[in-house]
Amino acid sequence: MGAKTMSRSHYGTFPRVRLRRNRADPWNRRLVAEHRLTVDDLIWPVFVIEGQGRRVEVASMPGVARLSVDVLVEAAREARSLGVPALAIFPIVPTERKTPNAEEAYDPDNLMCRAARALKAEVPGIGLFCDVALDPYTSHGHDGLVQNGRVVNDETVAVLVLQALALAGAGFDVVAPSDMMDGRIGAIRDALDDAGHQAVRISAYAAKYASAFYGPFRDALDNVGLLKGDKTTYQMDPANGAEALREVAQDLEEGADSIIVKPGLPYLDIVRRVKDTFAVPTFGYHVSGEYAMLKAAVANGWLDNDRTVLETLLAFKRAGADAVLTYCAIEAARLLQARAP
Repeated sequence: MGAKTMSRSHYGTFPRVRLRRNRADPWNRRLVAEHRLTVDDLIWPVFVIEGQGRRVEVASMPGVARLSVDVLVEAAREARSLGVPALAIFPIVPTERKTPNAEEAYDPDNLMCRAARALKAEVPGIGLFCDVALDPYTSHGHDGLVQNGRVVNDETVAVLVLQALALAGAGFDVVAPSDMMDGRIGAIRDALDDAGHQAVRISAYAAKYASAFYGPFRDALDNVGLLKGDKTTYQMDPANGAEALREVAQDLEEGADSIIVKPGLPYLDIVRRVKDTFAVPTFGYHVSGEYAMLKAAVANGWLDNDRTVLETLLAFKRAGADAVLTYCAIEAARLLQARAP
């Protein structure tokens, strides 16, 4: 019998049943907790920038900075020492290297590839994710190639394949196509396998929405004002949920190893539907706008930072996420370490 059809008497009634009994003591609350957040659930997105010894703060994301490769290596060492399993790296590409066709994206000596080689050499044992998308590299700000005013699909996929091959060759463990082009997962999987990268995983941004919550991220990438038009012809309509399941099904059939839902908190219903429907590794992305709102409220004294950070990330777990990409990963790891019994 489903829970919705059970009568109230099936569970018992007050005063014999007092639900507060199981909340009365810390040890009891721990025993009956349905979900737990641990450091193993955290993926830390970080921004890498050209140069040496550089740490450039992102104004719209308090506590987040763009790091040169040498500084990123030290940050990764701290992450590893705290038990954070993986980093997700995003590049700040100099304007002069952005082109209409994103040739820098698949240069084997680009910033991302150099960062991966340094991290693998200096911080072994930590996982490395990377986006596969062209927006950091295009002069028009789109995730794909633009022809006659439209983002073209198949021509973009061909470039994404080259990008994925370069990133895998540099040492990234997980390539994460975030472009939302049709057919890119299968094309990338075939190319990786043919090149001997069978062990490289694909984490597909299968449900990535055309969201207003990405603004600070574009600030971090120094892409503000660059985008011509919008991304509504390839990223998903925020009104749609069932369509997300079709996207996920297609990406899994084409060889995706895990699924990313982006944004996070406004789309926890999608996380739950994906997990319940497919029972595959499912990650939520606590995106830049969500992070910025939290930190702004904390700065104004409206929210308690530590409690809100942990409660926010626990909400992802409750919704079914196996892990969370979050800019709060390091502070959450420290908080969890401090609160460990």
